[in-house]
Amino acid sequence: MNPESTVALAAFLEATVRVATPLALAAVGETVTQRSGVINIGLEGAMLVGALTGTVAGIAAGSPWIGLAGAAVAGLIVGWLFAIVTVRGRGDQIVVGTAFTLGAIGLTGAWYRAAFGATGAALSVPAFTPVEVPLLSSIPVIGRALFAQPAPTYLLYAVVPAIWIVVMRTQPGLALRATGESPEAAAAAGINVSGTRTAATMFGAMMGGVAGAVLVLAQAGTFAERMTAGRGFIAIAIVVLGRWHPLGVAAAALLFGAASAMQYAFQAAGVSVPYQIVLMLPYVVTLLALAGVGGRARAPAALGRA
Repeated sequence: MNPESTVALAAFLEATVRVATPLALAAVGETVTQRSGVINIGLEGAMLVGALTGTVAGIAAGSPWIGLAGAAVAGLIVGWLFAIVTVRGRGDQIVVGTAFTLGAIGLTGAWYRAAFGATGAALSVPAFTPVEVPLLSSIPVIGRALFAQPAPTYLLYAVVPAIWIVVMRTQPGLALRATGESPEAAAAAGINVSGTRTAATMFGAMMGGVAGAVLVLAQAGTFAERMTAGRGFIAIAIVVLGRWHPLGVAAAALLFGAASAMQYAFQAAGVSVPYQIVLMLPYVVTLLALAGVGGRARAPAALGRA
């Protein structure tokens, strides 16, 4: 491989991991939620609320970490409200999730304009900068892709195996999976089904809020209305592609990150492709993945059932 190709490949992989980070954060959180039997279609709304809350908190405190923490709290609140309506109130999860997303679009739009005015798009947000891990970042091709990323990416490296261990190897994880497979049997075994689903829903929405903040604080550097652009729905598709397994979901997120990073590869290679086609790639990959894998994947038996 010639030096130019090596540099181009390294840049593509670096962009892939960077773009995949918020998708993976949202998707692994949604994996926990769906394992409990709840599908949170309002994940897009949680990401959008987290993005704006992270912006406001980050600017107010002058710290991206405070922005990330504020987004996590906002996500928790959104998840709690969603759980009240769907878990406690037994509302239809699809309808309620859609309403939450539409409500979040209106709420964040009004809040953004009220806080920053018409020129708010140019606001400056304290952002995470890439942190190079000594020695590891020098590994050819993959070094910078994996070990020269903003701090939230390293947070993801810790979160994914931690969720895998908890969900697949612990007693609380067993209770979570039992709730998603057969809530009646879980309740008969003494598991608090309502409490388990509420906690899982709040955790998934919290991760969605963090993912939204990462879009602002580690990628865009500013907030724009509807900036999540369907990433919450892509995260739900990633859960299906990853077969509701935390490690599979993380791998699937990299696939969608690669599809999104193709636009940078095309630009670097000087390929003349209409930008609309490049922007379509992640969504086309979503549809193809669901068509090829989604029909054969087995969801938790009680998913979506009150």
